[in-house]
Amino acid sequence: MYDSALIDAARDFNRFYTNFLGVLNKAYLDTPFTLTDARVLFEIGSHDGISAVTLVRDLHLDPAYLSRILKRFRSEGLIETKADPADLRSQTISVTGKGYEQFRELGHRANAQIAERFEALALGERQSVVSAMQTIRSLLDPNIKPNPPIIRAHRPGDIGWIVQSQGKAYAEEYGWDMRFEGLVAEVAGKFLADFDPAMEYCWIAERNGINVGSILVTNGGDGIAKLRLLYVDKAARGSGLGRMLVDECIRFAKAKGYRQISLWTNDVLHAARGIYVKAGFRLVSEERHGMFGPEETGQTWVLDL
Repeated sequence: MYDSALIDAARDFNRFYTNFLGVLNKAYLDTPFTLTDARVLFEIGSHDGISAVTLVRDLHLDPAYLSRILKRFRSEGLIETKADPADLRSQTISVTGKGYEQFRELGHRANAQIAERFEALALGERQSVVSAMQTIRSLLDPNIKPNPPIIRAHRPGDIGWIVQSQGKAYAEEYGWDMRFEGLVAEVAGKFLADFDPAMEYCWIAERNGINVGSILVTNGGDGIAKLRLLYVDKAARGSGLGRMLVDECIRFAKAKGYRQISLWTNDVLHAARGIYVKAGFRLVSEERHGMFGPEETGQTWVLDL
């Protein structure tokens, strides 16, 4: 089922951004060209010879429509064709001197338009816009391979993010009520209030400047380390990040001389339980509960070090 609010927000942004760039105007950037004309001329001008087949593929254009554009460009003296030295059966398209001047003018006008729109923004706001653009493309463009996450120590603001992200995620995915968010806030708050850097740690996984995962180790006393609040955002799932975070906890606990790691989870969290099993944890107890609304089975797992 579609999330209507999400769809409406995306369509509203599309309408805003196309108007922002003026791409729907009949004359693009106050030139005789349409947006499609400009895209074709830009691609040709950016290459030292390009084939019509490549233009159709890269710009997702109908071949007949592209053919009409190229015919007009030839008649206006903007492009020329010559035999492809690598394949004499095909031809490459390149800009003429006149075409190159038009190509440069389009680029100059596009740059000036963007610069003018950014001029009214403060420096920090400009970077925020660019970061948001990078985030949108990295998440939605199938041709971009996301950068691997980095794992670092927590900084001011990270613990608040843990509470917010987990409270929201588990409510959406499992229907848990705000009592779960309260539990996360309690665990996170106690971690900050009693933090012992010699025996405790919080790892934050970050990708492109955005938090996508977290995990804590706290001192449970009697040589037992407690693994708490493992979380991986939807955007980073399937990448092995959860296992990386758990491995960091295990290495840390061993280095600090703990004899055992203990954790509490719920059987509905299949991905997390799979990670614990592969890491060597064993299930020691189960209990039914309704702590967060729906009836769940809580589980305690331990790993002997």
